[in-house]
Amino acid sequence: MRIGEMVRRTGVSERLLRYYEEQGLLTPTRLPSGYRVYTDADVDTVRRIRALLAAGLPTATIAQVLPCIRDDGATLAPVCSDLVAQLRRERERITDAIKDLQTSQGMLDTVIAAGPADTD
Repeated sequence: MRIGEMVRRTGVSERLLRYYEEQGLLTPTRLPSGYRVYTDADVDTVRRIRALLAAGLPTATIAQVLPCIRDDGATLAPVCSDLVAQLRRERERITDAIKDLQTSQGMLDTVIAAGPADTD
């Protein structure tokens, strides 16, 4: 299928599909004319990429993780032995980022509370 059909089937823009290709996440075949040709397996790959992005993983990590992920239709499951440890490290990174954001939020709340009352 060509890129337009891929966009329709995945809901991902042409720009993002090209970005995924640049990042090594997606490897469509190329016709002699240069047009990209995608398969049904590529549609599944894009769905896995989107799920991993939604889980907070950066594309560099997704490139490492993607070959070790099985999609059983309902969830993604790791199939490589070292992947769980890597995912735990990513979860810790996200947890730390959440804590930092909560600290920032608390500081901002303090600044807001010190200001004049709203007159809305």
